Amino acid sequence: MIVTDTSRTAEVLSRPVDINGLTVPNRIVMAPMTRMFSPDGIPGDDVRSYYARRAAAGVGLIVTEGTYVGHDSAGQSDRVPRFHGEDQLAGWAKVAADVHAAGGTIVPQLWHIGMVRKQGEPPVADAPAVGPSGIRVDGTEGTGKAMTSADLDDVIGAFADAAAAAERIGFDGVELHGAHGYLLDQFLWSRTNRREDSYGGDPVARTRFAAEIVAAVRAVVSPTFPVIFRYSQWKQEAYDARLAETPQDLEAILAPLAAAGVDAFHASTRRYWLPEFEGSDLNLAGWTKKLTGKPTITVGSVGLDGDFLRAFAGHGAELGSIDNLLDRMERDEFDLVAIGRALLQDPDWAAKLLTGRLDEVRPYDAAALKTLS
Repeated sequence: MIVTDTSRTAEVLSRPVDINGLTVPNRIVMAPMTRMFSPDGIPGDDVRSYYARRAAAGVGLIVTEGTYVGHDSAGQSDRVPRFHGEDQLAGWAKVAADVHAAGGTIVPQLWHIGMVRKQGEPPVADAPAVGPSGIRVDGTEGTGKAMTSADLDDVIGAFADAAAAAERIGFDGVELHGAHGYLLDQFLWSRTNRREDSYGGDPVARTRFAAEIVAAVRAVVSPTFPVIFRYSQWKQEAYDARLAETPQDLEAILAPLAAAGVDAFHASTRRYWLPEFEGSDLNLAGWTKKLTGKPTITVGSVGLDGDFLRAFAGHGAELGSIDNLLDRMERDEFDLVAIGRALLQDPDWAAKLLTGRLDEVRPYDAAALKTLS
């Protein structure tokens, strides 16, 4: 990794940050990454160690891998952890306790995949794929169910129940997954949301469902329990997709979410250094902070050179300079930075940055996805 000033790196990244009363000890966040090492949706001792190792090595805030909320259509794997059920929550309580013992903070990412689901898959094989209009991200129609009012209420309740459970078992907050073409994002995006009721139409109407989930979560947790909302322009099957073409469009989406009770936004991009709109160098997290005044988390190939897809195709991604990131953080463009693949490869990545041991950082290799180290 290319770093011109190790002392500056440590100084900038070591500053604590407040999210609705939660003090995150530094600016480094572990990004949520699906791992599929939880048989029957239960995180075991290996998952506990996986997260605790990174907290012990200096990660300030851990956002867990996506966890299914308690709705039959929420997911499609019995190895992805769930955030409902006695055994599942008991496993997560141990994860939170271990992360706290290691000096970190942790929030679960609450997830419903919506129209991404393929019927016939566990945990509930006969559950249909559901979404705002029964349309997949690739535009395929007739492969799922458009959600009824009762369906909407059930999913809202599932997110609220999961958030209440998170506070009860000792987590520090929650993150709601509204990105990458999953259910909440399907409502936000005009190509998948073609509803003609009050949940479809202009950007404000398309935000209504996500805002109601935020409000329901806010109502069942303590006033100082942080609620983070992750969103993106791009989708898994549509990298060029955009929710907003202008800052005004983006504000129309973010303002209802902030008003409903979001305390911080996690703005997911594939490359954090790219400007989001013409006429400004601000990235998506920078615009989010400017428009809402809320703390923001940036993410996107931090510490990596090479194309996003090449790394996952088995080509190594070389480590690159983070001077640009530090410049932006010193300007308060955004508040925290989420690390994905680099931290997946090297559990001690944060400690090495914070203590100037950059020569010891290991470059990312896609083989790391196959282990829970």
